[in-house]
Amino acid sequence: MPFYWDIDQQQRLVTAVAEGDVTRAEVEAYLDAVGQAGAYAYRKLFDGRQARIRMTPEEMLALGVRMRATHAEGHAMGALAAVLPDDHTEAAGRVLGMLAAADRPMRVFRQVGPARKWIRSLPVS
Repeated sequence: MPFYWDIDQQQRLVTAVAEGDVTRAEVEAYLDAVGQAGAYAYRKLFDGRQARIRMTPEEMLALGVRMRATHAEGHAMGALAAVLPDDHTEAAGRVLGMLAAADRPMRVFRQVGPARKWIRSLPVS
């Protein structure tokens, strides 16, 4: 599975890494896991430097609808640090646009170190 994650309840931190081809089913599994763990409000560190988004526009739209519905349900959303390479700006921009709908701190980084430092500097909610 090229998309894996760790939900640290003690640190209230979700760390996700995507490598290779990432499908809608994998993103749905991630969203399910975060919801089932009650981790919406946790800080999130996403490393997508080695990922390739393999979704149709319709699949991307369906994920966007799901994410916005979660936000609309009133769940508090934790800060997000996303690590992305320059060549992923188009596909990643669409996903980040969906995530930006939530009222939360969010930053994009090119390296994991600064992203980890920033996300860990934020208060735990």
